[in-house]
Amino acid sequence: MLDRIKLGLNNLLPKKALTELAGWGASKRGGWLTKAVIDVFVWFYKVDMKEAQKPDTASYRTFNDFFVRPLRDDARPLIADPNLLVLPADGAISQLGHIDGDQIFQAKGHTYSLEGLLAGNEKMTEMFRNGEFVTTYLAPRDYHRVHMPCNGILREMIYVPGDLYSVNPLTAQNIPNLFARNERVICLFDTEFGPMAQILVGATIVGSIETVWAGTVTPPREGVIKRWSFPGADAEGSVVLLKGQEMGRFKLGSTVINLFAEGKVKLAESLAAESKVRLGETLAIALQKDSAEDVLHHP
Repeated sequence: MLDRIKLGLNNLLPKKALTELAGWGASKRGGWLTKAVIDVFVWFYKVDMKEAQKPDTASYRTFNDFFVRPLRDDARPLIADPNLLVLPADGAISQLGHIDGDQIFQAKGHTYSLEGLLAGNEKMTEMFRNGEFVTTYLAPRDYHRVHMPCNGILREMIYVPGDLYSVNPLTAQNIPNLFARNERVICLFDTEFGPMAQILVGATIVGSIETVWAGTVTPPREGVIKRWSFPGADAEGSVVLLKGQEMGRFKLGSTVINLFAEGKVKLAESLAAESKVRLGETLAIALQKDSAEDVLHHP
């Protein structure tokens, strides 16, 4: 009964207005009130502040500052093996596995298409057909910066407007095409492991999605698809990020989807749906690697 009420509210509530209101409030400096809100959040969601660079909640001027708090440098050790890709975020695995042609598994009884997720981009869809995917859900208590699974050269970023349904196990099990319907930022990288997409999915109350190279991508929410292209590594304006380096963040929310090309990586056997994961742990093992020279000079 409670689940039905939650799903009904997801459909009835003005999600965009609520999200904009939450984003506005989270950006305000409220002094003692901001600290009180943060303290309640830490208590309710059992946030481990000992991992934060600033464990004292009074040191955060806004709720957003707290929410995207950086961790101590030693909080998430990185697996250095160059043949291993690492998890991009703290959270829980929603689903993972093989992409069956064009179909990605969402939850029992639900799949969605690569083409839908990638906003009809046929070239990108072909890159990942029959490849591998991992969907990582970030709960409110989690660290909300997203990092690189491997070294990568950014080639394309696409902002896709969409719904702002809550993204959690309940909605994944009950709302068809959830990840292909919600607002998202698609980031395509060239890597030694072939093309890799890292997709930041918005949700209700997600005040903004940011990347380290572009800053805030959303808001504003103008309702149109936007696309940016980037040059290779040796050209002016290129964006090169190293394994473990931050690439983006959520101000409240949400979910990260990684896509890999067919035959390039094998997902770690330790991972399973609903398993808790931490940034820097093993995501996948290389099956086939391109040379650094090939990646650097990819057209």
